[in-house]
Amino acid sequence: MSQQPPKMSRFRVIGNTVYTSGVTAKPGDVPTQIRNVFEKLKVVLQDAGSSFEKVAKMNIYLSDLNYREQYLNQIWNEYFGKMETAPSRTTVEAGLGADVYVEIEMIAAI
Repeated sequence: MSQQPPKMSRFRVIGNTVYTSGVTAKPGDVPTQIRNVFEKLKVVLQDAGSSFEKVAKMNIYLSDLNYREQYLNQIWNEYFGKMETAPSRTTVEAGLGADVYVEIEMIAAI
């Protein structure tokens, strides 16, 4: 009997906390991918019983750290600027693969 590899999970809930997998969204230019990742994560959080308002921490990986000032900060404000407190965030430059400009993972309360 062959064993199947474990399925990749979009999120995992432990207690009252949801941990998302890293999400990418190609094709598209940098701002399109960033917005698409946020929209995909919105669905993941909803499926887990959470929302952007309950995000505590985000790890953001960019293929070029210059994208933070060029695109990310403005899009971040579109999603989190009206909240009383935005999530904490770590943004780093990382090799993400061909035509992938951003990957994001989140930790949120339920």
